[in-house]
Amino acid sequence: MSKFSVHIETFGCQMNVADSERAATRLRADGFELSDSAQTADVIILNTCSVREKAEQRVFHRVGEIRKQRGGRQPLFGVMGCVAQLEGEAVFKSSPAVQLVVGTGASDRIPQLLERLKGGERRVIDIEDRQDSETYEISTVERHSQHVAFVPIIEGCNKFCTYCIVPFSRGREKSRNGDEIVAELRRLREEGYKEVHLIGQNVNSYRPKTEKGLEGIPGATPFSRLLRAVASTGMRRVKFTTSFPRDFHPDIVKAIDEHPNLCNWVHLPVQAGSDRILRAMRRGHKVTDYLSKIDAVKKARRKISLTSDIIVGFPGESEADFEETLNLVRECRFDGLYIFKYSRRRGTPAAKLPETVPEEEKTRRFLALEELQMSIQGEIYRGYVGEEVEVLVEGFSARSREDLKGHTTCNKVVNFRGGAELNGEIVSVRVKEAKSHSLYGEISGVLKDRVGGLHGDRG
Repeated sequence: MSKFSVHIETFGCQMNVADSERAATRLRADGFELSDSAQTADVIILNTCSVREKAEQRVFHRVGEIRKQRGGRQPLFGVMGCVAQLEGEAVFKSSPAVQLVVGTGASDRIPQLLERLKGGERRVIDIEDRQDSETYEISTVERHSQHVAFVPIIEGCNKFCTYCIVPFSRGREKSRNGDEIVAELRRLREEGYKEVHLIGQNVNSYRPKTEKGLEGIPGATPFSRLLRAVASTGMRRVKFTTSFPRDFHPDIVKAIDEHPNLCNWVHLPVQAGSDRILRAMRRGHKVTDYLSKIDAVKKARRKISLTSDIIVGFPGESEADFEETLNLVRECRFDGLYIFKYSRRRGTPAAKLPETVPEEEKTRRFLALEELQMSIQGEIYRGYVGEEVEVLVEGFSARSREDLKGHTTCNKVVNFRGGAELNGEIVSVRVKEAKSHSLYGEISGVLKDRVGGLHGDRG
């Protein structure tokens, strides 16, 4: 009996991308065909995000969209990821076309679940935890890029911020052993990868059960020891995201200073600039605590790019609270800022709070914060004009087949004129122009067999 052909679509964060890669690896190993087309595949699996309500609704809209496009022979629909984990059996009621529900810990078991459907079961669900015997594995064939790899080092979250659904969709924090991570980076380097992103809901909360692979490596925390360990693999560029302020130790900055291949970019979500709102969010830090972390980053020998997340319109946020957030942004001067309007998530403690900020006021605050950030960001980006930056070429620009695009070590997007033969190379680009969210320049050279930044202090 022939196997199903399977098409996977991924919504949400880098962890979801890695989960899809892991699921595809297991499916292909078990004889299933992976398809690039939602129009011809036997099975459509949607890997879902539940961080915001619109993201959750999008998956059910996508099911309807595919059904309409297919018209005739309909595929078997599966939902995996955070929505599947949170909603469980309710997914079947929300979308009767769905026959498979796969939780965040069950991606390795999809082949067996599909065999059950092929054997005649009408609906199959698995929202159980990942089994200890299921080792982490992603095939090179299934990775989203030939040059940049996502490497999960920790899954889940123990923080339980009042607005966040992640601890319920991803479970408690569980870290991989250091030796396993180091071995994966060595393999990736041998396979030709130039950049790795160590990822997790809170990467710097990394706490493996054993020190295996980290023995004898200096560092104030397991995460800073892991950074030094992965730096020693010789991988050209190592980035990490996302960090949690409470667990951000100054030794992380020291490790970045010590190792040029640890990229000069830190993403440290603050979420609000008011102590009162931070307390209501149960973030576990005050504004002064956060600013001390930022101070440590700014005092680094290298110029480290800083990005953050902020939520506007959290229940109870007053105009004075919002002004404090504006003041924090003025003081921190982020290179980039992800701004979100508060979205009520059923099942979180904040969902029980009365909504005190009208939608139109959330929008006003969003736009005011965005205007401030774009002013600061414009000044920072213009400061790169005339500088040379190191760029990993990741393909053609979305706007022009004559331009290539890539990211600096400090995670800024750079576009420049060039041909397809440069794809996957690390090049030096002299910046000629600063745009709102990117830089534009001209190539000045290809950097061969070299670990670390161009000058050690710029992107």
